[in-house]
Amino acid sequence: MAMPDLYALATHSLVTALATTSGTIALFAAGIAGLLVVVSSFVKTMIPLRYLAVAGNIGFLVYGALHPAFIMVLLHGALLPINIYRLAEMARLTRQVTRATEQSDLSGVWLRPYMRKQRLRAGQVLFRKGDAATHLYFLADGRMEFVEIGQEMEPGRLFGEIAFFAPDKRRTLTARCVTKCTVLRIDEDTFRQLYFQNPAFGFQVVSLVAGRLISDRQRLEAQVAAVSRSAPLAPASSVG
Repeated sequence: MAMPDLYALATHSLVTALATTSGTIALFAAGIAGLLVVVSSFVKTMIPLRYLAVAGNIGFLVYGALHPAFIMVLLHGALLPINIYRLAEMARLTRQVTRATEQSDLSGVWLRPYMRKQRLRAGQVLFRKGDAATHLYFLADGRMEFVEIGQEMEPGRLFGEIAFFAPDKRRTLTARCVTKCTVLRIDEDTFRQLYFQNPAFGFQVVSLVAGRLISDRQRLEAQVAAVSRSAPLAPASSVG
């Protein structure tokens, strides 16, 4: 079909659609939906993108229903609940992170829906110093020891996150179970998706990492000060 014929067909279809109220509404809905698709190309964060996707799905559904197009109705009818579910999921995570931040809660309880349970026996090593960091962990039950520094951790704490940001992505300490432990773990891919898709989650993780690094520095400074105090003074040299 030649271009003039296509232009004439498109013009006729447009005029025909605008001749009825339902056709006008259908075209208006399709135009708004198309505009939202264009706008979504410039959105950098996930929650606004999901809002635009839901609105676009609704617009194309209206068009497909009023200007009968079965394929369009089928496609966007399937996409709409998926986008609504993902939007609700990300909005819930944002609320949880915001609440945790306001309460200065760095435990990571709000990550539980994204984590899998793992049970460990007493004395079992979860990871060793130098191992590749593939998971982030939450200690749900039991006591965990970081062998190199002799420090134990009580339940309710998030750990293992610093290695995700290290240049070599290697563990800096060995984690060993003092008692029977139950840990929840989240893999690196899921962690990265949450980090990049949700700015509030990203800020919370940065706060957690910064807090751990400050704690490590304070512990190191205390050790250096203790060594300095316990070191014997050098004997004064005699002058003859």
